[in-house]
Amino acid sequence: MNDKITISTIDISTSLPLPLADAGIKAGFPSPAQDYMDIAIDLNQELVRHPSTTFYGRVRGDSMQDAHVFDGDILVIDKSLEPQSGDMAVCYIDGEFTIKYIEVTENRVSLIPANPLYPTINVTADQDLIIWGVVTYVIHKAQKRR
Repeated sequence: MNDKITISTIDISTSLPLPLADAGIKAGFPSPAQDYMDIAIDLNQELVRHPSTTFYGRVRGDSMQDAHVFDGDILVIDKSLEPQSGDMAVCYIDGEFTIKYIEVTENRVSLIPANPLYPTINVTADQDLIIWGVVTYVIHKAQKRR
């Protein structure tokens, strides 16, 4: 599997409202910048819908790179969501955490990477699998500098 995920609890007791460019940021032609921003958002409130069942995880590995999930990214994982086929999920299989897309059919569960260098894991009855939580957000640096 080669991916490792470090799981951490969340702390929603803190708040850090930051200014929000609520008019949107154009991805096409530039528009005049707002002179001021008077609306603020708090990422805890924006990203965490179910605080008691939500965790952060840090990705280690590259099996999901074609889904834009990279080594060092932070996952927001909600354990209260019912996993469905096509979801990106944190799975606990044979004693290790991994992140994969899940595919559930009537007779098989498959864990599908987003990197052709890794094989799909077709879960057998001999394997111990827990779909630990559904990934709701992926946070990664856009900057190349370290």
